[in-house]
Amino acid sequence: MNDRYDAGYGADGGGAPYELVGYDEYGRPVYRQATDQQGRQAQQYDGYQQQGYGYDPYQTGGHQQPSYDPYGTGTGAPQQPQAPSYDSYDPYGTQQGGQGGQGAPYDPYGQTAQSAHTGQQPRVTEQTAHIPQQPGPADDEQDPDGPAPEYRTEQFAFVEEPDGDSEDVIDWMKFTENRTERREEAKRRARSRIIALVVVFALVAAGGVGYLWYAGKLPGLSDSGSGTGTTTAAGAQKRDVIVVHLHDTTNGGTATALLVDNTTTEQGTTVLLPNSLTLTADDGTTTTLAKSVEDDGSEGTRTALDTVLGTDIEGTWRLDTPFLLTLVDLVGNIEIDTDTDVPDPDAEKKGEAPLVKKGKDQTLSGKMAVAYATHRGSGEAQNAQLERFGQVLHGVLRKMTSDPDAATTTIQTLGQIIEPPLTDKDLGSFLARLSDRAKGGDHKSALLPVQDDGTLTAEASDSVVKDVLGGTAKSPDKDAAVSVSVRNATGTKDNTEKARVVLLNGGFTFRDAGTAGAAETTSKVVYADAAEKENATEVAKTLGLPAGSVTKGEVSANARVSVVLGQDYDPGS
Repeated sequence: MNDRYDAGYGADGGGAPYELVGYDEYGRPVYRQATDQQGRQAQQYDGYQQQGYGYDPYQTGGHQQPSYDPYGTGTGAPQQPQAPSYDSYDPYGTQQGGQGGQGAPYDPYGQTAQSAHTGQQPRVTEQTAHIPQQPGPADDEQDPDGPAPEYRTEQFAFVEEPDGDSEDVIDWMKFTENRTERREEAKRRARSRIIALVVVFALVAAGGVGYLWYAGKLPGLSDSGSGTGTTTAAGAQKRDVIVVHLHDTTNGGTATALLVDNTTTEQGTTVLLPNSLTLTADDGTTTTLAKSVEDDGSEGTRTALDTVLGTDIEGTWRLDTPFLLTLVDLVGNIEIDTDTDVPDPDAEKKGEAPLVKKGKDQTLSGKMAVAYATHRGSGEAQNAQLERFGQVLHGVLRKMTSDPDAATTTIQTLGQIIEPPLTDKDLGSFLARLSDRAKGGDHKSALLPVQDDGTLTAEASDSVVKDVLGGTAKSPDKDAAVSVSVRNATGTKDNTEKARVVLLNGGFTFRDAGTAGAAETTSKVVYADAAEKENATEVAKTLGLPAGSVTKGEVSANARVSVVLGQDYDPGS
């Protein structure tokens, strides 16, 4: 390859040739024009000649050097050497200590020695031309045998230095991505929570509606009046029921009521049961509530009431009048609205001031409460006395403590024996709950409607049996066996039992009406409704009585046909 700066370039063209004299501090080649062959041979590389300095480190002795000739023509007049504009730097230690304290210049080629030997002064080497910022040859034009050029980073301004913040940028991008992912994850979790809450809310709402439906509290489903506080789902409600019998130990007789605590609707009710209520005994015979209490006792009466009312009575509380007196005194008297004056049973003379006065908010002591609960005026029905007993019970519940333990202590203080399976603790807790209802206005009394024959009416089934008790009435209907009450006026006690057997064998229901105080000559078979005439005639035939004994009249309250057996009755007929 040819290089315009190669030695000998342009010699043939008449121009001065160039020759390589060395490399600058950046590794680039430096050339100059050669003046003659001898100059070219004697020309030595001045690696330390700097542009514009005019200082020759190779000069010997005190010879003056020519001024700086950038083209090496050697035509310049000799001038005094000028000191460089900067402190001389001798990288090779050319300044040595010599005579007179001045150092001799460094002579790398031994010119000084040659001059001394030949006695001739060496030719002054012409200064080389220095081309500022001279670009080097292309890569493909460099001398393969020459030294490898050295490069510095400042030579390549176009090279982009690595950004020290690149890792920070990457970290920021990762942080941004992670934060975005966290936000998306948080959104997904929030959506999941919202969905879960919606599902839970829906389940709770469905459960609440189901409970209201089960309890019969959904609006629009009630088929009863607001006075009863019941709904169509009354049968599904939870109730605690206890039967209480008031025994009048002085005048005789009983009064019965059911204490009902509806834990579903949180309502309390005292259901008053007339003594004429027809019950069915274990042997299939019919009887009245009053006779069942006297004859069958607590267990038999409770079972008979469960059968006729469809209830589940948990226990019986027999409350004799002396215990009622003590109970009222223990609770601190009661306040009720009385409907009549009640005379003092211990008064020695008639016309004395009544023990209980008629009026509102009357305060009754134990003695006064017993007198009012058992009072039955002349010509009054038994239901009037029963309702007064209900008033006393309500007054006692309002004054009784609502604390179960304290109520249990009150019951234990009475000193009475509680009939199993009921215990004094059970009774105390039950009365405490009803007391809380009565104080809050959630307790009332209801009289069970009963027909003249002692059976239950449709009104009783709807308003009390179904709604309050949650049961189903099972009293005999018109197509059931005809109930016959028998009163023995024959003067022979055994005739009652003989008549009972005959009637039961004939398909009738027997009810004992007791024994007459005086014997009667003829027997009577009485019916009240014309529809019962045929049944009365059939009863007369069964007992062997003449057809003329059948007549229309008043019958017992718990029977469809009444029979009075006279002395003309022959059990063997």
